[in-house]
Amino acid sequence: DADPRPDLAKRPAADERPGAAERPGAVTRPAPRNHPEAPDRPHAPAPAREPRHTAHTPAAPTGPGPAHPRHDDRPFAHSEDDKGGPPQRPQESTRGGLLMGRPFGVPVYVAPSWFLVAALITWVFGGQLERVLPELGAARYLVSLFFAVAFYASVLVHELAHTVAALRFKLPVRRIQLQFFGGVSEIEKEAETPGREFVLAFVGPLLSLVLSGVFYAALLAVEPGTVPGVLLAGLMVSNLIVAAFNLLPGLPLDGGRMLRAVVWKLTGKPMAGTVAAAWVGRLLAVSVLVGLPWLTQSGALGSEAGDGVGMDTVLDALLAAILAAIIWTGAGNSLRMARLREHLPELQARALTRRAVPVETDTPLSEALRRANAAGARALVVVDADGQPLSLVREAAIVGVPEHRRPWVAVSGLAQELTEGMRVSAELAGEDLLDALRATPATEYLVVEGNGEIYGVLSAADVERAFVKAMARPS
Repeated sequence: DADPRPDLAKRPAADERPGAAERPGAVTRPAPRNHPEAPDRPHAPAPAREPRHTAHTPAAPTGPGPAHPRHDDRPFAHSEDDKGGPPQRPQESTRGGLLMGRPFGVPVYVAPSWFLVAALITWVFGGQLERVLPELGAARYLVSLFFAVAFYASVLVHELAHTVAALRFKLPVRRIQLQFFGGVSEIEKEAETPGREFVLAFVGPLLSLVLSGVFYAALLAVEPGTVPGVLLAGLMVSNLIVAAFNLLPGLPLDGGRMLRAVVWKLTGKPMAGTVAAAWVGRLLAVSVLVGLPWLTQSGALGSEAGDGVGMDTVLDALLAAILAAIIWTGAGNSLRMARLREHLPELQARALTRRAVPVETDTPLSEALRRANAAGARALVVVDADGQPLSLVREAAIVGVPEHRRPWVAVSGLAQELTEGMRVSAELAGEDLLDALRATPATEYLVVEGNGEIYGVLSAADVERAFVKAMARPS
């Protein structure tokens, strides 16, 4: 979007005083002296997507689930006069896949990619059943499909363990998604202490180990070589693999989050723990890419060693490449999210707020701009006769009014009515500030002191530029 910020001091009407100084800063009514000024903010392009701030705890049937940055899929509200208003967040039902239920109030989605994996598991496990139970015939694929569903049900239990722990620590969980290589729990906030981070990561593999033990105990009670025996054995082994793989000490796996918690505890710096666990995760990705095909080719994983390059070798290499890419990408996402959280406290409503002047409803735009220039302000607040704020004059609307028409246009015709969500506290900063802006998308917000006094106007475009600037700085 084009930068629509009107510089009220540099766009005077015919009857305004030219050359008034621009002083971005806080606002009161009337403008106080020696008001803290916000630093100059260079123009920066608005990002297409704003990362969302979440913690993820993936579990995987044969590898880790990709950790997506709990990013919100919409940018900040645009500072332009668009008829449809600021872009809204897409509904979760269209983004998460098929909604299966809401255990503990958290929606559980099955991504379309899961059906591909279910078909693959059905085909592979059906081939194994043909060797173990040849009398089943074509019915072996029904048994294989049941195994695929039961296995992903155990993955869901793994994710529910993360969810219950997060809710116990007062951390909101946005959703659980079952996808191609497992599942992911999208936790909205970071754990406050390394101990909680460790527990939050460990409960998932722990539940997978418990499930493996339960299936082993049930296996002792059935006849070997039967359909129940084969299913229970398969579920026991698969849950053991999930637990072992997720305990590997590299992000985005649960073991990586446990390593992060340990380094965080030792150093007192969460960023140091993230960097260490992310680089271990990248080393792990390279090890999987090189080591998994070598292990399968050599027969170390129980298969027969092969001398040539056949279809099985190609499939093993493809699987290793997919797993390595998922782990490498997840580790990089974890680093980016850590850098985001490190710089979030720099976003302060008080520092980003623009000085504003109060004007009554019928004030001509040219007169309002003259007052703003005289006060060194860059925003207009429409108030009633008692001085109570009613609406905010939109920047883009000011730009759209030709200079010769400004004496004949009242500010009320360019203003956006204030709603409760458009009033934000001057003390908000970091993630709390972003959450407040996301809750009520708008182009401008009225910033108030704790006693309700007007402090100024906060532009969403200014917050977005400060966000991009903070993310561009190295950690």
